Amino acid sequence: MPDVETPTSEAAVIEVSGVAKRWGSTQALAGAHCQVGPGVTGLLGANGAGKTTLLGMILGLHRPDAGHIRVFGLDPNTAGPEIRARVGYSPEHHLLPPDVKAVDFVRHVAEVHGLPHREATTRASDALWQVGLGEERSRPMGTMSTGQRQRIKLAQALAHDPKLVVLDEPTDGLDPVQRDAMLELIHRIGHEFAITVLLSSHLLEEVERICDAAVILNGGAVAAAGPLDVLRGGGEGLSVELDGTPEAVHAALTAIHATGAEIRVEGKRYVVTGDDRIFATVRDAVADAGAGIRRLGRRTISLEEVFMGVGAANDPTADPRNAVPPSLPLPPPPAPPPSRPAETRTSPTAPGGRS
Repeated sequence: MPDVETPTSEAAVIEVSGVAKRWGSTQALAGAHCQVGPGVTGLLGANGAGKTTLLGMILGLHRPDAGHIRVFGLDPNTAGPEIRARVGYSPEHHLLPPDVKAVDFVRHVAEVHGLPHREATTRASDALWQVGLGEERSRPMGTMSTGQRQRIKLAQALAHDPKLVVLDEPTDGLDPVQRDAMLELIHRIGHEFAITVLLSSHLLEEVERICDAAVILNGGAVAAAGPLDVLRGGGEGLSVELDGTPEAVHAALTAIHATGAEIRVEGKRYVVTGDDRIFATVRDAVADAGAGIRRLGRRTISLEEVFMGVGAANDPTADPRNAVPPSLPLPPPPAPPPSRPAETRTSPTAPGGRS
């Protein structure tokens, strides 16, 4: 087994470089580049963006057609067992044997990862207590709710003490209370237990709530990636919320607009864009008009705006992977046949000369 050091806080746990993968005629990934560091990272993308394909290659289940992936500095294609010994995986679908007790299932998965039977038994019990199923650990999994089965999948991903946990839609099928509890647990795993978490989800609010970074897939490529603070810090201009009489607020906005700045309404706030002196411009105009400032700062954007801005929610027909290669122009359609002159019909004459 290769001698591998646990990455430091500056090192990338996962490196994806120019990865391409085709399934028959479908181009799932087309030159993806990204890095995943310590903490909790969200993997975002519309259905068919390539999330599941990328997760499979990170786990060493699929071989890329081009490019390479490194997990803990190792190639999943040649060091799959070594990587999977240090990685926990919770799949999206609930393929759990209904007649097996939760603790027996989690222990079995721990043994598959190489733990001795006694240690696997202890770890299985500990993992189920960690996810809130300690008192339910002897129940058959078929008698458990969707939320409990999601926790079992998380427990089996944690039992062998991994350094990286890959979670595919871990809140699927949960009610709001269960969802909140699951997200809090994932946040604890990534920050209190110091386990790197890669979370695949299509729910932007989940990623924005608990993740430190995000990777957004679009058209088989990485459209945006990085810490959330960096991704959301790309807003232009200032966000300002004013206080005062309507007349004072109107006078302040008029003075700001007179300097050439652009103003638009965003909820209770105004977004003001202009030159490098925009901060002083807003401050002076508000003071001169006798209005007040409740909030003033650089505008940040939501993860949804980032997602939409990079085209990750585009119509699938606009996906660049579906583009049809250019072809020769079609010949012009044949000319329509000449119209036949209308026939003139005369009414038959009735007997006796009447028509």
